[in-house]
Amino acid sequence: MALYDVITFGHPTLRKKAKEISVDEIDQEFIDDMLETMYEKDGVGLAATQVNVLKRLVVVNDLKSEYVLINPKIIAKSEQQETDTEGCLSLPGFQAKVPRHLKIIVRALDREGDSVEFEAKGLLARIIQHELDHLDGILYIDRAEPDSLRMIMESDESSLKEISEKELTDFFKDNFHAERPDVEFERVQPLV
Repeated sequence: MALYDVITFGHPTLRKKAKEISVDEIDQEFIDDMLETMYEKDGVGLAATQVNVLKRLVVVNDLKSEYVLINPKIIAKSEQQETDTEGCLSLPGFQAKVPRHLKIIVRALDREGDSVEFEAKGLLARIIQHELDHLDGILYIDRAEPDSLRMIMESDESSLKEISEKELTDFFKDNFHAERPDVEFERVQPLV
């Protein structure tokens, strides 16, 4: 098994739409490596785009069950939404308040290529919506409530500092992408 590097905010792949996977393209080793990477990074979800692979595949663990979703689609969602704090492995050290649908119905292929359809509520629904956004080039900061972006202070992880989008962009430019001429911080896909 191999651990993947998780790409960070500003990397152009994070702003691209992933492509569907055919059943014969399902790669069990890649799925296992995605799961290992998610667990190693203490994440609850990981999209293939976050490891620089433009395929419609996400792995999720809602602290109860593990899910591998290939070509996932939300086919129904509740009108009721809830706003809660989200973070992301591609934006380490930051969080924001994001509204999400409380309940969704998801259709996808599982790791064996079989069709699955299920209802997700609460934390599982939030994680799946977050990861599916990644497949469409959308980051949680694109959906975040205005002025809710916070930096987790290294000296005291319970301490948060309010931060602007420009400060966030400058932080990632300076600390992660100083040598990259192709960084892309603006959303290129419309919010759906």
